[in-house]
Amino acid sequence: MTELLYQTDSYTKEFDSKVVSVMPAERAVVLDGTAFYPGGGGQPCDFGTLTIDGLTYPVNKVKKQGDDALHFLGGDEPLPAEGSTARGTLDWRRRYQLMRTHTALHVLCGTVFRDYGALVTGGEMEPGRGRLDFEFETMRGELVREIEAAINREAAQGREIRVQILPRDEAFQIPDLIRTKINLLPAGIMHVRTVEIVGLDLQADGGTHVRNTSEVGLIRVADYKSKGAINKRIYIEIE
Repeated sequence: MTELLYQTDSYTKEFDSKVVSVMPAERAVVLDGTAFYPGGGGQPCDFGTLTIDGLTYPVNKVKKQGDDALHFLGGDEPLPAEGSTARGTLDWRRRYQLMRTHTALHVLCGTVFRDYGALVTGGEMEPGRGRLDFEFETMRGELVREIEAAINREAAQGREIRVQILPRDEAFQIPDLIRTKINLLPAGIMHVRTVEIVGLDLQADGGTHVRNTSEVGLIRVADYKSKGAINKRIYIEIE
């Protein structure tokens, strides 16, 4: 099992860990702990490097496999041995952009849910931009401009972001914890990570976020589209 360090501290840029498994066919290693986000929930995985026994390997991909996080190593250096000590370093510029983007999407989600009661039907992001799909019957320019103004007012409030990991039964006592149309949390997950934008939004989420909405900066609605009778897509970018 890989301890997921980012779940309790998204600002961990470097970390020390141990190689617990080597997968030659995949050219991947499993660590006993990692700050690399392995992707999921619309957020892509982190990139960076692992330095092991004097060799530095680019980390080109990270993904979850059961309770393990697989780190796929680039280059052609020999793979490390099990039990080796690894020093992980994130591509922090990219990670921090993703944190700001993810929080901006939660500001959007929380504002739209509060003001219009619309649930999320899908979403994805990349550094600096992302999109959410909502249950809206109609979407027009005037409404989009209202939403853009509202989310920037919320971000400028400097709202604190709090992360907790709660027992499943306790978490599901929180009203409206799941903001997606379909509950994507597997039944076997016994602890639920929640992300709260204090005073605006509280929902189950596994990704990385900034500590305060003031770090997000200006949010621009770049585009909007109809993706069906009750499915409207809003694209955002951050400055």
